Amino acid sequence: MIKYCLFVFSFYCFSIATAQNIPMYVGTYTDADSEGIYRYDFNLKTGELTNKILAAEATNPSYITFSSDKKLMYSVGEVDNFEGTKSGFVNAYSVSKDGTLQFINKVSSNGAHPCHIQLNNDNSSVAVSNYTGGSVSLHSVSKNGEISQALQIIDHNKGSQQSHTHSAQFFNNNLFIADLGLSSFSQYQFDNSHKKYQLKANYQIKNNAGPRHFIISKKGKFIYVINELNSTITVLKKKKDGYVFIQNITTLDDGFDGKSFCADIHLSKDGRYLYGSNRGENSIAAFKIDKKSGELQKIQTIGTKGDWPRNFTLSPDGKYLLVANQRSKNISVFSVDKKDGNLTFLHSVDSPTPACLLF
Repeated sequence: MIKYCLFVFSFYCFSIATAQNIPMYVGTYTDADSEGIYRYDFNLKTGELTNKILAAEATNPSYITFSSDKKLMYSVGEVDNFEGTKSGFVNAYSVSKDGTLQFINKVSSNGAHPCHIQLNNDNSSVAVSNYTGGSVSLHSVSKNGEISQALQIIDHNKGSQQSHTHSAQFFNNNLFIADLGLSSFSQYQFDNSHKKYQLKANYQIKNNAGPRHFIISKKGKFIYVINELNSTITVLKKKKDGYVFIQNITTLDDGFDGKSFCADIHLSKDGRYLYGSNRGENSIAAFKIDKKSGELQKIQTIGTKGDWPRNFTLSPDGKYLLVANQRSKNISVFSVDKKDGNLTFLHSVDSPTPACLLF
């Protein structure tokens, strides 16, 4: 009877521990330490990362994204020599029950060094941003996850100025593109008659700011663009069927006077707080959002306990913020105070050249 009770208790504890763990995937730059995409168990109670496995061998999968049901994953291959062309590539995977990734197919990204990829809401299309190529490649996705050759290529290279498209996001019938090289933020709209996205508006961001990533509020009323080259966040507000600029705010601490370059940006789950990463200052800047105006007020700057925080993410429950420190090769975990949005460092784990974190 005692042995039986111990067995039941042990099984109960194991079940609880398993329920607390969710998978987190890490896209990397492949070098002497990294071989591709890794998977960790993340404990929702303690914030610990354990049980690292190599989910898939891949070359420079520096940005990864899920389908909405998390049964499919797509990664960029950030190179410029795919099949002898001046291009990178995109990999499609299915997600196995054991957490490993099963390769489906690979296609050209139609531009060098793809650095960002995103699916639309119904998982039927994917947009790939090519940093060096200065283009966004649009592909269809089949029900089994296979990615097609490009249906449309949006090329931003015009004149002598070099385009560096850094991210693109679908929103309703629109496609928004941040172009670091041209310091522009573009709004495209899908034209049903031609079955293509057509340019609707081009918002020029002043001071050669270098827009990199952006986040769109839930209903599209506000867009927050993080600018790499001058370490600021630009706030746009919806007006009729377009957007207007309402604020530009620094991400750096008042006492910092060195060189720094912004990277990533995310909203808290409740939409009350905004976070941005600074490479150089090696920090996360936290902001409170005015619910009515959409404007930002800085509330905290906290060090990332690592070098070159390229990307970060919030856990699905919103209780943790995790940072990929690329150069120091570690992932730092912070708790999030839901009352005031402030972060508290918990711990760090070594990780091979992390570039993108995905729950």
